[in-house]
Amino acid sequence: MIRGFMKKYKKQLIGIFLGGVVGYLYYFFIGCSNGTCIISSNPLVSVPYGSLLGFLLVGTFKKKENVAT
Repeated sequence: MIRGFMKKYKKQLIGIFLGGVVGYLYYFFIGCSNGTCIISSNPLVSVPYGSLLGFLLVGTFKKKENVAT
């Protein structure tokens, strides 16, 4: 069951993981030192935000299905 899910959504899961890594790297290297930046001041915010963006970015590159008309 889990293998089927992972096989079906492999690209999306990779996008989520890589987006989370990029979100953490954004926090670590660019982050906000005084804590007033909403996204980059806290890794608990930047990682899910990066994961969401990774998921959305991967979703834009879908294969078109052939539709017989």
